[in-house]
Amino acid sequence: MSEVIIFDVNETLLDIGGLAPRFRDSLGSDALLAPWFGRTLRNSLIATVTDRSRRFDELAVDALVATAREGGVEVETARVVSVVEGMRSLPVHHDVPAALERLAGAGLRLATLTNSAPDVIADQLRNAGLDGYFEASISVDEIGLFKPHRATYEHAAARLGTSVAGLRLVAAHDWDVLGALRAGARAAYVARNAPITVLGDEGPDIVGSDVGDVAERIIALGDEG
Repeated sequence: MSEVIIFDVNETLLDIGGLAPRFRDSLGSDALLAPWFGRTLRNSLIATVTDRSRRFDELAVDALVATAREGGVEVETARVVSVVEGMRSLPVHHDVPAALERLAGAGLRLATLTNSAPDVIADQLRNAGLDGYFEASISVDEIGLFKPHRATYEHAAARLGTSVAGLRLVAAHDWDVLGALRAGARAAYVARNAPITVLGDEGPDIVGSDVGDVAERIIALGDEG
């Protein structure tokens, strides 16, 4: 098997829902968690198209302040920062460790590609007990552009010493999957939260209910080849 499997991290490997207690403590409710993360991703896209490079966690703080105010909640900046810092210790989705074991056992090279800053991703993988599975943890900070810009996947390929066509992205975000496909990589969609909505007729060859399901399909495709 020659593919290098690159994983998105937030929501694909790690559970953003793990921030719910911090939201309840600081904002009185976790109802704003989903809209906050969506706004954070929106902010990252805006930063990319307007050529304004910033750290993902800084965008997340701004997004939470705006989301809270929109929801009628005033919160001190220090409390907001504390909530966002919780991203460093998100819990791993239950299906992930066994799936990574299976992929590694099949001889596949594994890496991560994330919008998070290098120090954040290092903490995330270490705290989740996943750091031993990956030969590289690649942050978009290295080029100052966020996924799904095609340059992020091209940069990952260069870092890993392969072509973009030699990559397969695994992600629970359909926009990330689309970015990888448009850049020339293969992809696998983890339908953990929602079906694919942005791809139209252009979809990945693997769609699974969770990372374990996706891993089995990746290995099966390799065995067929």
